[in-house]
Amino acid sequence: MANDQQHTDKTPDEVEDRIWELMKKIDFCMFTTWNGTEQRSRPLSARVFRDEHAVYFLVDANGHKNIEIEQYPQVSCAFADNSGHKYVAMNGLASLSNDRAKIKDLWSDMDKAWWDSENDPDIRLLTVRPDGAELWDSPNQLVATAKMLTAAVTGAKPSFGDNAKVDL
Repeated sequence: MANDQQHTDKTPDEVEDRIWELMKKIDFCMFTTWNGTEQRSRPLSARVFRDEHAVYFLVDANGHKNIEIEQYPQVSCAFADNSGHKYVAMNGLASLSNDRAKIKDLWSDMDKAWWDSENDPDIRLLTVRPDGAELWDSPNQLVATAKMLTAAVTGAKPSFGDNAKVDL
């Protein structure tokens, strides 16, 4: 675990558990690729499987991100629960495949917004194997506001919860 200004009482294992839990709960992330010149982010629905050490996405076979991933497979995913003040930034290696069995296994009714069925030949499986992640796990808005008011009155710096990095 990196130790650059971390603020948490959690053990590295507890931080890792919380990161996987939040990624699964939050679902949508901003998925960021690199094209050699600039980064590009887009929202994607994540299927998080800690026991497989993988985050899966169903994507279109013709997406521009596919070309970027083939050339530059290191990606990042930013998960945000703004109302709960909980955030995860994860990085890892991405790969694309046409694993029809896994696509069928991951298929949900929500995917009908983009494809007719799990048998659509234009669906591809995007797999990210996480290397590391950072957690910001803050209290809810009411607690955060109370801490800010207390800090304003006392002059003390408020603590807004856990912030820690781990290797995954």
